[in-house]
Amino acid sequence: MASGGWGPANGPNQPGGNGPGGQGGWGAPYGPPHGGPGVPPQNPGPNPYGPRPTRPAPRRRRFGLIGMLFRSAHRVATRLFAQEGDGRIVDRTVDRVQGIRTVLGAAATVFLILAYNVDPNRWEDAALGGAAQLIIAPVVLIIAAPLVIIGFIRYAPPHVRPQLRSRLRAPLKAVGWYVLTLVVIGGILVATAQTVNADDGKSLWEYALVIASLVVIVWGFPFFFLASLYSARTAFNSAQVHPMLPPVLTMTLVWVFAAFSVIGDGGMPPGPPLVQFCSVLGGPLSVTAVSLWELRRMKTRFGVVLRA
Repeated sequence: MASGGWGPANGPNQPGGNGPGGQGGWGAPYGPPHGGPGVPPQNPGPNPYGPRPTRPAPRRRRFGLIGMLFRSAHRVATRLFAQEGDGRIVDRTVDRVQGIRTVLGAAATVFLILAYNVDPNRWEDAALGGAAQLIIAPVVLIIAAPLVIIGFIRYAPPHVRPQLRSRLRAPLKAVGWYVLTLVVIGGILVATAQTVNADDGKSLWEYALVIASLVVIVWGFPFFFLASLYSARTAFNSAQVHPMLPPVLTMTLVWVFAAFSVIGDGGMPPGPPLVQFCSVLGGPLSVTAVSLWELRRMKTRFGVVLRA
């Protein structure tokens, strides 16, 4: 018998209403279906349809256009000069020790400057010296690394040498990108300085050089700084050749800088002999000790060796 609703009349299996669920419609739209005989009904909770979709929180713009340019330069520099490769050994203990050594070295440098350097321009000289080392480090690596890599491969067993030589492509590509960066930045700035003249009318070529120089200043300089930092840190992706190669190159680099420091300063720094010794040899000796310890941990904990 028809009723006033849209569903059929009540039957033996529909005790409560018109629909199959007995709730005045076609099923129970506000709850989950019953699991069968003997299964208690589930509590649908405050929202039986599940959590409501929420709008994602808008991202905060950090530093605007300057931050965007710096992040772009950082992404490109990381992609080109910080490729660790599959053979890179990740040892958090070594990373922490290296960080502690860096902090202690910086603190010792500040103490020596405060205690024994009476030059009024001491802080400017220290800052310029640190920046110069950062810029010169990749150049020193480009000059000295081939000799170290040749000796490293010669020290390896004969059956391993072809495999090591086949992996030199990654460091060579990183060196090529770094040299290309130097050539492009230097070429644009030199061409702009020699061509653009503020007194005469500017041609289309001069406008193009001005725009290129602005790009170099706002994007090229941060990219070059990050490229120099990552190139010195990863030794031009040399870990892709062998995991033991970056510590060996690091030891070579610090001793070359120590020799340059003594030659460039015209002798030992001011202070007592012990202070002079610590100032000149403290950094190279500590870096060498940490690098040798890192090589030993690679052998004992990770089984990485060059000669069995």
